[in-house]
Amino acid sequence: MPLNIRDEEVNQLAKRLAARKGLNKTDAVRVALENELRRLDEAVPLRERVRVIQQRIRRRPATGLAADKAFYDDLSDEH
Repeated sequence: MPLNIRDEEVNQLAKRLAARKGLNKTDAVRVALENELRRLDEAVPLRERVRVIQQRIRRRPATGLAADKAFYDDLSDEH
């Protein structure tokens, strides 16, 4: 079944992508849809990405040093 794009903005986006990639509009739409579906399939949820960072931080040994406002001000050159 053919896809009929009646939205002028979508039509212009397909035209721009087609021009940049040297494709016709049909192929440009196909590429865009395939790329978006692949991106969604490969996406790692934020919760999982944060969990990995948290685990890495927890594995580091505590230094026992106090981090106060002066410490952070020194890091950012604010005195």
